[in-house]
Amino acid sequence: MFYSVTGPLLHTEPNVAVIDCGGVGFKCFISMNTQRKLPTAGSKITLFTYLHVKEDALDLFGFLDMSELTCFKLLLSVSGVGAKTALAVLSEYTAERVALCIATGDSKALTKVSGIGAKGAQRIVLELRDKFKGLAINTDTGEVLSPGGIPSAAGNAAEAAMALSLLGYGQSEAAAAVAGLDSSLAVEILIREGLKKLSAERR
Repeated sequence: MFYSVTGPLLHTEPNVAVIDCGGVGFKCFISMNTQRKLPTAGSKITLFTYLHVKEDALDLFGFLDMSELTCFKLLLSVSGVGAKTALAVLSEYTAERVALCIATGDSKALTKVSGIGAKGAQRIVLELRDKFKGLAINTDTGEVLSPGGIPSAAGNAAEAAMALSLLGYGQSEAAAAVAGLDSSLAVEILIREGLKKLSAERR
């Protein structure tokens, strides 16, 4: 229903930002990672939004970038994960870090999030790793292959490409985004640099 809201930032409080849209203040629930990036009150901003419909309420969630919104939606698709839990995950970790945890099967990291136990963390990883079923893996080298069977990345770059795919990018464009980067860099750096390239290409 709402793709985004744009306007002056009226008010903030923990996990909440209020945006003035034509004289109407829209209350958006936000992650702490988004909150740390907010400008000063009165500055014009855009938040990409998700309307969460419940029996007794309509809650609007806002995100500064599409990767965080995509990650939020993916977390909601996991059985037993509600909006508050998904937001708690994104308050503890960036979308890129969450994608990395899932791509590498690191469920232990997710247990650091309040309200998520070992079983819940394992369920998140197991259910979301299904998103990678379309990726072909060379079992001898560990390389991620494009749909045509062409090696696209290896090592850290392979993990970064998988994480970018989880964030909603096509497998081929994710692989291309990290193909020219130094694969010896940390995975999180490769994801960040890959996102910069992908964002620039879509402008």
